[in-house]
Amino acid sequence: MTSVPRRWGWPIREGGRAANVETAARYTATTSQVCGLYPFAVSSGAVVQGVPIGRHLHTSEPVGLDPAEWLRTGLVSNTGVWVQGQPGIGKSSITKRLVVGLVGFGMTAVIPGDVKGEYSDLVDALGGSVWRIGRGAHTLNPLDAGPLAAAQGLANERERDRIDETIRARRLSLLEALTMIVRRGEITVTERRLLGAALDLVVGVRGTSQPLIPDILHVLTAPTEDLVRITASTDAQGFLVVARDLINTLGLLCEGSLRGIFDRASTVSPDLDSPALSLDLSLLDDEDDDAIAAAMLCAWAWSAGVIDAGAAQGRRRNVVQIQDELWRALRVAPGLVERSDRITRLNRHRGVVSVQVPHSLDDLEALPTEADRAKARGMASRTGILVLGGMAEKELDGLRRIAPLTDAEASLVTSWAAPPTWHSEPSWPVERLLI
Repeated sequence: MTSVPRRWGWPIREGGRAANVETAARYTATTSQVCGLYPFAVSSGAVVQGVPIGRHLHTSEPVGLDPAEWLRTGLVSNTGVWVQGQPGIGKSSITKRLVVGLVGFGMTAVIPGDVKGEYSDLVDALGGSVWRIGRGAHTLNPLDAGPLAAAQGLANERERDRIDETIRARRLSLLEALTMIVRRGEITVTERRLLGAALDLVVGVRGTSQPLIPDILHVLTAPTEDLVRITASTDAQGFLVVARDLINTLGLLCEGSLRGIFDRASTVSPDLDSPALSLDLSLLDDEDDDAIAAAMLCAWAWSAGVIDAGAAQGRRRNVVQIQDELWRALRVAPGLVERSDRITRLNRHRGVVSVQVPHSLDDLEALPTEADRAKARGMASRTGILVLGGMAEKELDGLRRIAPLTDAEASLVTSWAAPPTWHSEPSWPVERLLI
């Protein structure tokens, strides 16, 4: 039998037809040298750091997200996460995936103000605790010191003074915020002093970690000489004339449409060792915007107290905190953006991964004043990580005023906005993330 040599190429002009191909020489180089020779350069197969959330669009490498790890390695300057995309695009899904993964890494999940109750089942599955806030259910006293009260007893004198001032500042800011929500406007300097003095009187007389708004109201309707002096009045009658609007505003919190929600002792008692904690506000979904805004602000203050208490008691754990529908609370009255920042400000600078999930930047533009909108844009621009899903050009233009995006990145995000087929599938898979 006569052997027939193998041939390579195609039997056409310039088709590379050859009876023999010499063995190629092998060279070794670094990826930075041969990266332009695709497809000969391949991915390194590095270990995924963080919660797996999909694959890289170009290299198919697994992508992991862990804001705390990224901060430690210098990839970001803070652990704030901003998640935005079209409605129904999967913002809640990617947020829940992040929560599950970070809890698995040892973090504690805190969800203050779950308006739709969409995280309750997840928290239950993680072995955490859920409190449903509303009439006939659990109550959340805005002035409750919560776990910080227990931290006071364990602290030394200097630390105890700091905790006392933290509790007072949060209570006063929350009282001011609730007053602004009810009256849909700012409060005066005199009213701020009156609230502070009345709060100090109630705490000093009762010596309790749970002063109530009706207690504050009672002190204002029966003023002491110090309270009368603040209003520059000569007697109680003159005081009541000056303080009438403030007294009536607090009265609406106790007797108006918000009655039974914020005027009673708190029934929420969190376990700081729990893997997940959530305040479910879905029972208030049928209430007006005032009730939702007040409940969300109270829930944020509670969350800040829980986190601070853990640190004060020496049980520091990294926390992932979810703030969904953030702007729904802040658009009710002017000045609430600044008040919310005071309420939620924490005394540690690290250890909290804060995830904000807005519906749209139109929520930000709906804030009452330009000052509020400017402060809100500052809050958004300070987040270290953007997780973006498909969105329209108009929405993306607003985002680019807050966070820098290249033309290529912007084009990529808008290309995900429309579904590629007529099939009823999500318009973009989970792994299509621009981080």
